[in-house]
Amino acid sequence: MTNLLEMRALSKVFRSGPLWQRETTVAVDRVSFAMPADHPTITGVVGESGSGKTTLALMLLGHTQPSAGQVIYRGKDLATMSKIERRQFRREIQPIFQDPFAAFNPFYRVDHVLTTPIERFGLANSSQDANRRMHEALELVGLRPAETLGRFPHQLSGGQRQRIMVARALVCQPKLIVADEPVSMVDASLRATILAGLQTLNRDLGISILYITHDLTTAYQVCDNIMVMYGGSVVEVGNAEKVIRAPQHPYTRLLISSIPLMDRSKRWADEEADEPALKDARLVSGCKFAPRCRWAEESCWQVAPPLYRTEPDRAAACVLYRENAVLEAQDMAQVLE
Repeated sequence: MTNLLEMRALSKVFRSGPLWQRETTVAVDRVSFAMPADHPTITGVVGESGSGKTTLALMLLGHTQPSAGQVIYRGKDLATMSKIERRQFRREIQPIFQDPFAAFNPFYRVDHVLTTPIERFGLANSSQDANRRMHEALELVGLRPAETLGRFPHQLSGGQRQRIMVARALVCQPKLIVADEPVSMVDASLRATILAGLQTLNRDLGISILYITHDLTTAYQVCDNIMVMYGGSVVEVGNAEKVIRAPQHPYTRLLISSIPLMDRSKRWADEEADEPALKDARLVSGCKFAPRCRWAEESCWQVAPPLYRTEPDRAAACVLYRENAVLEAQDMAQVLE
């Protein structure tokens, strides 16, 4: 069966500086990934700042052109889609970004962000139908239309603005929502409400969700699967429960160990001693985590390890698992089911 969404060896290289001294930054490095079409899932993309998560999301949405590789949606290459196909793609894959206030024009009432996609994609037969769709979307995210519509963005809280952005995505009847740090700028008390809402959309409406975050705790709570990125590469992927409870890649173990514990007798300074000091500043052409890894071998510096399939629903890019079979890109959807 055709996957809903695929990335095939997707890469993005940014270049800066004058031509005679051009510097390059590899933001995303040959990432392959797939989401099944027959089983809506919530997949988390986690990693520290600068790991390539947002760049990956922008390429998936078609906002940034990849330097190499392909984005495949329902079996069609995004780069070769016709105008009609791209229009459908824009409607069926909806983003929710980190800063809800930046998505609003302060001179328009919040109704504008809901009516615009309805008009652009021709989703309503009349003004009454458009109002019905707006009201239903707002109620699905826990907002009262009478208390929300007609207001300006500054008259609403950050949590209300973010839920309106979820409602905006819903009026488009999407197949996939790409949520990039959707709760990082709202109060802790509202995070659970918004994330529970995303789970409800997945469970009740059959919408797949790509949840991008640096917060492993929320990823563990809401995701079925997790893909861990470091330096633009995928280092571990698999079932969320297994990845968090028993991480296999050294970087994932480091991330898990950095989660604060409710134990004042154990301080972060104690955890820092577990990470080895950076090794000599030699050129790394292999595993990007080698300078920070206590298990690094000479081969790690020379050749980047592929994703080894350690279990039917798990894979890790580490030489510690080189006895296992390599996970082929076309089999990624099986791991993320």
